[in-house]
Amino acid sequence: MKRDLRAVFGSNDRSFQAAEAFTNRQSQWQTVACALTAHLNRVAQPTFDAQDLETGRGNVLVFHGVGGIGKTTLSRKLESALLDAGNRPAQWGEAVWPPGTRIMPVRIDLARSSGTDFEHIVLTIRAALADIGRQLPAFDVALRRYWDHQHPGEPLEEYLRRGGLAGRLGRAMPQQMQSALADVAQALLLPGTVGTAVGQLTGSLVRALRERHQTVRALAGCARLADLLEAEPDLDTLSFYPHLLSWELARLPEDKKVAPVILLDTFEDVGDRTHRDMERLIQRVVWLMPNALFIITGRSRLQWAETALQGQLDYTGPHAWPGLAYPATGLPPDRTERSARAGGRQVLVGDFSPEDCDDHLARRLTQGEVPLINGEIRQVITDRSHGLPLYLDLSVMRFLEIRRTGRTPQPTDFDHDFPALIARTLSDLTAQERHVLRSVSLLDAFDIELATRAAGLTHQAPATRLAERPFIRASPFGLWPFHLHGLIRSTIRGADDHTDDRWTPHDWQQAAERAFTAVGGQWNDDPGQNRMLLVGCLRQGLAIARDFRLNLGWLTDAAWVYVSDSVWEPLAPPAHPEMDGSLATAAGALVELLSALARRQHEHREHTAARLTAVADTGLLPAELQEMALYYLAKAQRDLGHTEASRMGMQMVAAGGGRLAPNARRGLAHLSRLSGNFPTALEAARHLGWEGRHHRVIGDVRWVQGDMNRSAQAFHAARLEGEEHGKAGEAAMSQAMRAFTLAFTDPECADDEIDLAEHLLDPVDLRAATLDVRIAALLRDAGTNGVENRAEDLAIEISTSGLAFAQAKLELALAFHHAVRADQPAIVTSISRLRELTRQDYYAYYVDIAHFMAALPLRSPSTTRWIDGLEATRTRWRALVTARRQHLHPTPDALRPRPT
Repeated sequence: MKRDLRAVFGSNDRSFQAAEAFTNRQSQWQTVACALTAHLNRVAQPTFDAQDLETGRGNVLVFHGVGGIGKTTLSRKLESALLDAGNRPAQWGEAVWPPGTRIMPVRIDLARSSGTDFEHIVLTIRAALADIGRQLPAFDVALRRYWDHQHPGEPLEEYLRRGGLAGRLGRAMPQQMQSALADVAQALLLPGTVGTAVGQLTGSLVRALRERHQTVRALAGCARLADLLEAEPDLDTLSFYPHLLSWELARLPEDKKVAPVILLDTFEDVGDRTHRDMERLIQRVVWLMPNALFIITGRSRLQWAETALQGQLDYTGPHAWPGLAYPATGLPPDRTERSARAGGRQVLVGDFSPEDCDDHLARRLTQGEVPLINGEIRQVITDRSHGLPLYLDLSVMRFLEIRRTGRTPQPTDFDHDFPALIARTLSDLTAQERHVLRSVSLLDAFDIELATRAAGLTHQAPATRLAERPFIRASPFGLWPFHLHGLIRSTIRGADDHTDDRWTPHDWQQAAERAFTAVGGQWNDDPGQNRMLLVGCLRQGLAIARDFRLNLGWLTDAAWVYVSDSVWEPLAPPAHPEMDGSLATAAGALVELLSALARRQHEHREHTAARLTAVADTGLLPAELQEMALYYLAKAQRDLGHTEASRMGMQMVAAGGGRLAPNARRGLAHLSRLSGNFPTALEAARHLGWEGRHHRVIGDVRWVQGDMNRSAQAFHAARLEGEEHGKAGEAAMSQAMRAFTLAFTDPECADDEIDLAEHLLDPVDLRAATLDVRIAALLRDAGTNGVENRAEDLAIEISTSGLAFAQAKLELALAFHHAVRADQPAIVTSISRLRELTRQDYYAYYVDIAHFMAALPLRSPSTTRWIDGLEATRTRWRALVTARRQHLHPTPDALRPRPT
């Protein structure tokens, strides 16, 4: 295991061990193994021709990823594993290529700091091949001619020694070259030493090749050798010499055959996407050596398969590089680790899993084979890292830095951003790309148009280029296809940025206003008012407006559209750690308001009422949104049984004449119905119109009269109106109550109605309506076995919601079940329970209905104002019970009441 010298020299404590831990990259190794096996099989085919310059190439594998993801470490480990199987991690398994295959890895670091130029690349490859132990005369003659022309008076041998190539990769290379040139000179019968006659040697060799002399028949098989020797020996010509290496490799005898694997690391430092001179030279090497596998690691995908680069590079397009092409779907760059078997040769190096992060940190610093970084700190670092290895290493150095102060590191010390991450991320971006990157860090997700608008640019090119970077993740199934790597995003927004073009707080504020306007523009520009787009824009817009204290703007109208459909998708964005997300601004209040409305389907109504009260008490919202808070607070109070408070709120909203005034009038009608004043509720319903959901109110009044047919008709009309107006929530609620109503009268019909209700409720989030359907299923089965047990389970679920009316409705359904079974003791228990759940102004008539169903006399005169009078209502409810008994037992001997 390699020593981590930075850590070793970061502390006086010699008791701990610092090592560069390599965490399992098994999937990448499998991709390499597949690619290498496919390459070996292709080269071994009788039809393979090393001099073929037209067939598309499959000898490239690319690993790309964000800076600090571990590409260089992977490249080094691949070189080591290919060089010696003993260096291969156990998880990687055994080699899959034929035994005896000689793999020759050659790793070249292209980082600017390494000072690697194109001559160094070519010489490195040649020096590595010296280990074959064979002369490579075609290449060596050409190389010697180039060197003497470009470096007169500088011995090649001295350059190799100075660059470390002779000692590291092949001491035999200079001797092999000298021997090859001497043999060629002898074959041509040239006098004198080779060193003083290179020009004469190459001239004579060219003439001999052109005239097809038998003396050079060994080199005559290289069809383009003469052309290369006649060309001006400059850097451009040198880039074609690898063709000679490929030819030499192809003619090696079987016992000398090798499979070169050339690893080119830090490819992003080859140049930028405007100046491709170095990239063009390297691409020629790859193309001209089809019998070598090239493994390239860098931050970005290779663009060689794009036809638009024709003229900048020699070999372009999907035919030339089929494995490097975009997926056939035309979507943005493939972000998945596609198998080499599937033809995909551009592999994103993914983040570490949480387990790998912990393993990496545990092995980086040890003391007596015990991890120096304890588990609690490792967990914090892992959570913050988003799986980025660079963050793990920076955290290790921070751990040592804190220890140097004499203090024991604590978990809170690692809730930390590192500016170095920004520098690594921005290092190879253009100024406009950096501007777009900072702008999109304000967004959870984006597309090219949104990124361009958020950056305030008039052209999309910078955003398009940025989208190809590995720290931009893509999801073709998302509303917006791109999102920024989580750690990069939080760091850019949260860390102190010491780059030259860093943004001031004013710059960030302006960017937030641009992004907010851009998100709202996408929603306003959508003619269909797509629900998914609305919710996505609200989530992003709410977060930006809250974090940067912006005016509500388009959020007001969007909030109204959101609540109008009663779907209630989750909206609350997470609080930004560096910014105030409390109820201190109008945006913060709106976030809490909409979050409370969405969460009320999953929280106790007491909690919902408390949240809405807090929002209303701030006074931060504009009048129309304050009305929204008051209305839904009144609804929550009604659900809790706080009828007087609910009535006051509804009256206030109705008197205001705003958007929710019809809803508030409906709320007042419901309160009349709850108190048993049915004529008043029915009269109010006739004046509510569609905005007040008149049909649904009528249905709610009719079913408690036992008038199930007219009630079902009203709910059906309500559902149709909801569908006509595109209100999925209203349609689902109405259908749920239609299913509930018909479950009393027709179990077979109720099956279909319940199925339809469940279908309509599936895309929306309406707890009360869902409970109505669950109770309807019990009513459908009333009089059969198992109903009581199911009701107990449902009662537990209802108790957590705070929906008092649902508890009473469930108990009424049980009373119907007991009445059908003529179980008088159980009926008495249900009536007692209903008295506990209701009161004079809150569903007191449920107690009356239970008596009606069981044919029991009322203990005291009813205060309920029935539409058709008490006796007619009693008769209808009792008829429902009798009809169900007849349905279950279609015999003359119906069940007789059991004695009390």
